Amino acid sequence: MTPQPTVGGSERGAAPVRRSPWLTILVVYLAGVVAAMSYGKFSSVGPSMADQLGLSLSQLGWLISAVVGVGAVAGLPAGYLVRRSGSGRALVAALVLMVVASAVSTAAGSFAWLLAARVAEGAGYLVVSIACPALILHLAEERDRGLALSIWATFVPVGIGVSTLAGGAVGEALGWRRWVLLIAGLTLLMALAVRARLPRSSASGAVAGPVPGARALVWPALLTASFCLMVLVTMPVVVLLPTLLADRHASSAGAAGALTSAIAFAGVLGGLAVGVLLRRGAPLAALAASGLLVVPAAWLIYGTDGSLAVAAVAAGVVSLENGLLGAFGFAVLPLVLERLDHADVGTGMVAQMGSLGALLGPPLFGLVAGASGFAAVVPIIVAGMLASVAGMLLVTRHVARRARTVGA
Repeated sequence: MTPQPTVGGSERGAAPVRRSPWLTILVVYLAGVVAAMSYGKFSSVGPSMADQLGLSLSQLGWLISAVVGVGAVAGLPAGYLVRRSGSGRALVAALVLMVVASAVSTAAGSFAWLLAARVAEGAGYLVVSIACPALILHLAEERDRGLALSIWATFVPVGIGVSTLAGGAVGEALGWRRWVLLIAGLTLLMALAVRARLPRSSASGAVAGPVPGARALVWPALLTASFCLMVLVTMPVVVLLPTLLADRHASSAGAAGALTSAIAFAGVLGGLAVGVLLRRGAPLAALAASGLLVVPAAWLIYGTDGSLAVAAVAAGVVSLENGLLGAFGFAVLPLVLERLDHADVGTGMVAQMGSLGALLGPPLFGLVAGASGFAAVVPIIVAGMLASVAGMLLVTRHVARRARTVGA
């Protein structure tokens, strides 16, 4: 078994201290951000696209969520595929696939054509979401891994945020097809940048060493299952917030959308905070236990008839914890892998379980709230977060025990 380092720590007595290639790590991160822009590109241009193609609201929803659906089904197998082909090579190929799929979708004249292109794009997005963190883990020096992976964990909200903000104006000015082509062009540029920046050892070749078996994935499985539960009960709070604001607080569509965008940004701050806290030696258990703040926040959002300000602050807490615990999952992942070269399979598990939570959470909340009212989702959030935090605390206990064994 390969000894694991502490998150964000450094080895004493090691000389000279090597620096992480932050520019290359930034390029890999930006590749993820652009991929996430592609994931969210239909949200802002959906109405005009639906009008032109005669799509129903349900069909538009399938087009938006198809990317997540691919990850929910094929995350772990894709991790083994990335391991076999090499993370760098897989990343470049996945970005090119996304470019081709986006270009094909601009010529679509029917729902079936668009959906097929979207599924292909989803396969590329899945590989990007697996290969990028695996590359970052290998590129970053030991003391910087926690920070680098915490930054990586913000790629989805940053990408979707940029796509939503830019897509409305650009889509209105140029039309949805040219907006999609613009995203395809950005993705192609990132594929070329990644190919140019990655060292040859990362850009080609499969990973050496034994393939992780079921026993080696027990602790990563617990970590990612906890991650799945967290996503399942926190992400819908933000996704369905505009509906709640309109229903309970009589907010206009514009005001609800603007407030929700600001609240979603708290998730980015939560992710970045993890990297800073880990560099300062914050206990892993304390970060995991912070997820319990979601319980009273959920009650303030859904269980009371409080003011708009109270609901907004509580939703901000949920969004913050979503980003914080997501970054926690990525940062702790290398500490529960038997070998660091199992990172591609581990990130495949994260992608699959996170996608599963994102796919199931909103319809589950919508079903429960539609049948019994918003207050009925509070017990679901409480049960999910308690189980998620309990799993994460067990993982931190395992990491601490393992560190003591290595240090003995």
